[in-house]
Amino acid sequence: MVSKSLYVAFVFGLFSVMLSAQEENPGESEIDSVQTALQKDGIIVQDSILKKERYINPLAPSKAAFYSAVLPGLGQVYNKKYWKVPIVWGALGAGIYAYTFYDNQYNEFRTAFKRRRAGFVDDQFIDVIPLPGDDRLERLQNAKQNERDLALLVTIIIYALNIIDANVDAHLKQFNISDDLSWDLNLQPYLETNPINSDPNYGMALTITF
Repeated sequence: MVSKSLYVAFVFGLFSVMLSAQEENPGESEIDSVQTALQKDGIIVQDSILKKERYINPLAPSKAAFYSAVLPGLGQVYNKKYWKVPIVWGALGAGIYAYTFYDNQYNEFRTAFKRRRAGFVDDQFIDVIPLPGDDRLERLQNAKQNERDLALLVTIIIYALNIIDANVDAHLKQFNISDDLSWDLNLQPYLETNPINSDPNYGMALTITF
């Protein structure tokens, strides 16, 4: 078992190493002069650590959402997320194309259905859907109407997500997240008194700080 005198010697040796390793802090006048010089560049000094001052614009999320509402993708440009613009335009373009495609088919089947009900037999589906074919034309008309409405709903959802994405991106862009992911390992001696016999107990405390 290691004697108490060895513990004491180790403690004093550790403290001497820690004291010799400490850097001298600059005087108050030097810190003030550094602060004055760096404040012009938007840099502040806090606890002898240089930190870049962040500018927070509370209207940025609203502006980004407004821009995307006026022109989809413009809010992403405002947030400097240029890679998202082709995705927004591609998704909206696909939704608009699907709506137009199914709407044209719906109008064609509806026109043919109405003409056959009126007694005409000259529609474009006369060779594919034999007479009378009213029931089949009506089912196809209803099916294309449902597909058209679904495409419209999806397009509206994509448009809304484009606005929400621009708003959330602008919020997260100003969220203060520290880039310092380091951790600190601190080994310190401690001294406590035994409550029973009042004998001193020496030891070491290991502290990990993230």
